[in-house]
Amino acid sequence: MNRFRRYLPLLACLTCWLTLLGAPWMPPLTSVQAQARPEIRGVWLTSNDMDTLRDRVKVQAAVTQLRQLNFNTLYPVVWNAGYTFYPSQVAKQQGIQEFTYTGTAGQDILADLTTQAHAQNLLVVPWFEFGFMAPPSSELATQHPDWLTQKRNGEQTSISAAGEVVWLNPFHPEVQKFITNLVLEIVTQYDADGIQFDDHMSLPSEFGYDRYTVALYQRETKKAPPANSQDPAWLKWRADKITAFMNRLHQAVSARKPKAIFSISPNYYDFAYKLQLQDWLTWVRRNIADELIVQVYRPDLQSFLPQLSRPEIQESQKKIPTGIGIMTGLRTKPAPMWLVQAQVQAAQERGLGVAFFYYESLWEQTAESPTQRKAGFQALFPTPAPRSQ
Repeated sequence: MNRFRRYLPLLACLTCWLTLLGAPWMPPLTSVQAQARPEIRGVWLTSNDMDTLRDRVKVQAAVTQLRQLNFNTLYPVVWNAGYTFYPSQVAKQQGIQEFTYTGTAGQDILADLTTQAHAQNLLVVPWFEFGFMAPPSSELATQHPDWLTQKRNGEQTSISAAGEVVWLNPFHPEVQKFITNLVLEIVTQYDADGIQFDDHMSLPSEFGYDRYTVALYQRETKKAPPANSQDPAWLKWRADKITAFMNRLHQAVSARKPKAIFSISPNYYDFAYKLQLQDWLTWVRRNIADELIVQVYRPDLQSFLPQLSRPEIQESQKKIPTGIGIMTGLRTKPAPMWLVQAQVQAAQERGLGVAFFYYESLWEQTAESPTQRKAGFQALFPTPAPRSQ
């Protein structure tokens, strides 16, 4: 904290000069921001970023560029579409993945990224992206049909941003054991700084009508599950079960690596609880989560701003590092830099950090040039904000 304070006069002067020169305006640091430093300045590295992640030279260039722009946290994907992006004995023993994603030189992608990122003083928090979700054609789904849950009408699939998917039953002990073993494998096998779970570490509320869950609910409540998937008691029973599992998972991770960051990146709370059975505010209150990044992917400032003032975000940022997930663009829909800057500045004014989805869209496949985009991020993060566990 003291190291940061000595930069404040310099930053104030720099802001004045940049304003006079016509550079993008940067809001002054408030007392809330100063107390919250170092803020989260992260970026997700997705399966779309594999061209970079698989090449050591590109990884080095990416990490160096991010450090120079004063980012401090990387969230690389390690679990996607029913497969791991690292050598996994757990997946191999389950018979769901005989192949291994490796770098162009045969290197372990996650190990290489972690080594290079740590050399540049960046945290690496592997991202368990798909959570309980998997494609119906994956070996995970086809070889373990008893692990899947279903809707009341018997359907097992739903449509997500990743296309048609099935859902592992989060209440089934074998599913819980499998997920736990994968997570512990990551935090044990790598010198990473934690593990992150997003909105897919959940279950769409219309699911949970499989034979195993119905029998468990009847045994515990002496009732049949309601036909209405939004029935408050039925919602709470399932959400509480997921919370209990996340608590056990957090304890297991902490026992294996006490300083590991248990990071969560859900949707806003009402949506997460009612539609995804993800009671993440309770996770924060029970000290299950060590870091919170709420996904607020909005195409304009008008719909973005109200999400930042939600009481659950204000409550969370008093307890743990809290940030906002911001969309920097998709391949078919780039986000203009002025909008990215405005959303980041709005988060910073409220003492919140940010994480960007995703790396390739930071300054590639955009309307602006890479030089303009990088200058925009430099203006947002003019000084370093190194993080430690």
